[in-house]
Amino acid sequence: MTVARTVVALLLAALLVYSARAKLSGKPEVVAAYARVGVERRRLPLLAAVLVAAAGGLVAGLWWTPLGLAAALGLVVYFVLALIAHAIHRDLGHAGPPAVILGLSVACAVLFA
Repeated sequence: MTVARTVVALLLAALLVYSARAKLSGKPEVVAAYARVGVERRRLPLLAAVLVAAAGGLVAGLWWTPLGLAAALGLVVYFVLALIAHAIHRDLGHAGPPAVILGLSVACAVLFA
């Protein structure tokens, strides 16, 4: 287990839990942000669950590498789709956070590979 992999995986896992918590908060600004890219409020708990599961996979992957790699690759797909949604809905001004998390997901995938 490398230090870089541990640091990036734990940082990414923390960001994912933070994002999941925001999705579950029900705050009007969060709901509105997802509505701008076509995500209905009722879907937010499912997206939050995906992020929490991925965070768990990254942390567990520090002991069992294949799980960490699978979680990181799943996140790459998730955040590529998020960026596509931002592009389709002409909301690229708000695409920064998912782009950063995509970059961290790619870094994690490389470090777990």
